[in-house]
Amino acid sequence: MTEPFPVADWVQAANLYEVNLRQYTPEGTFNAFASHLPRLKDMGVEILWLMPVTPVSIKGRQGSLGSYYACSSYTDVNPEFGTLDELKELVAAAHRHRMRVIIDWVANHTGQDHHWTIEHPEWYLKDDAGNFTEKNGWKDVIDLDFTAPGLRDAMVGAMKFWIETCNIDGFRCDMAHLVPLDFWREARIECDSLKSLCWLAECEQVDYHEVFDITYAWWWMHVTEQYRAGEAKLDLIRDVLHAYSEYPAAALKLFFTSNHDENSWNGTEYEKYGDTAKAWAVFALTWERSLPLLYSGQELPNYKRLLFFDKDPVNWSAPVTLHDFYKTLYTLRRTNKAIGAGETILLPAADNNELMIYLRRYEHEVVLVLLNVSAKDRISCELSHEYLTGNFRNLFSGLRFSFNGNPSFELQAGEYFVYVKE
Repeated sequence: MTEPFPVADWVQAANLYEVNLRQYTPEGTFNAFASHLPRLKDMGVEILWLMPVTPVSIKGRQGSLGSYYACSSYTDVNPEFGTLDELKELVAAAHRHRMRVIIDWVANHTGQDHHWTIEHPEWYLKDDAGNFTEKNGWKDVIDLDFTAPGLRDAMVGAMKFWIETCNIDGFRCDMAHLVPLDFWREARIECDSLKSLCWLAECEQVDYHEVFDITYAWWWMHVTEQYRAGEAKLDLIRDVLHAYSEYPAAALKLFFTSNHDENSWNGTEYEKYGDTAKAWAVFALTWERSLPLLYSGQELPNYKRLLFFDKDPVNWSAPVTLHDFYKTLYTLRRTNKAIGAGETILLPAADNNELMIYLRRYEHEVVLVLLNVSAKDRISCELSHEYLTGNFRNLFSGLRFSFNGNPSFELQAGEYFVYVKE
């Protein structure tokens, strides 16, 4: 592996919030979403990820509105959301709230009526009959050919357009592993020459960290689902986490319990994890080298699958019940170096297949996390570690305890404790 690019300081120990503009409000516009910025800022969101802002192809369109990921232009705004000037103002407003904005970038394929199909048909893959084609079984898109002269320069130019025009702060790169790594390297060099950016790859190939700051933790998510279904032990999850620990030193992993794909196609976090959904959210926000992701409406919480190709807005009329839950965890990440940069120590427990228990430590700062990710109630555990001495505060209740090196706990099914040394 070649030397990776440096990760921007503001990406380290940050958090990410995925914005499904179409479904976020009844209007589904940039301006309507902007009204939520103060709330998201108060909750502690630091980076906004806008799903694709580009227009959707009509040819091959699925449903009434089509897929965000089948674009008809790389440098136009989807009129469903508003105008280019309104997007500029949304980014500027987010910056005024001290939040960064990254946009979804779909480089592998376009929609079937992208203007390049007329202007540059040679930039696309063709089947044996000379027709546009694609290799992954998606009905509404056609694949680009990254060996075609001129394509790469045009793609990088389009990416730079959004930085120069809207002052965005980075890219979430859709299905990044389907695009040659050397293209992404070229794109990063060119785009980073304009400003320091965040680079997130939707893939889980270690070598893509040569270019990208963050890759997905799909593997972790899949084994946590297997555990919930009784098809895996917690030790398998620990093995996955160990594998992640051997990634390059600066590599970050995107941990999540939901996103646009999971919610629409596989179920909400409550369908997948039941009453342990919040415990796994605590994990995602406190584990090492994690960039935790929150999807639109999870803070409500949202219990419904959102339609992907048709209008189906999130219902914000109910109280945002989990606002303080996430605000508390985001504040911990921002203020406690044990979470942002500390070592991680897994602690053994008698119920090793029900409890995830670990310490995060940086110099004098110590955080203890206990998660009952099982369906069993009243699990008792006694811990022993030299770092578990002194006064600790329960992060959520505010109650204070004096630990003597051997504290004992009892956890109900799905219960989570986070203790911070004072």
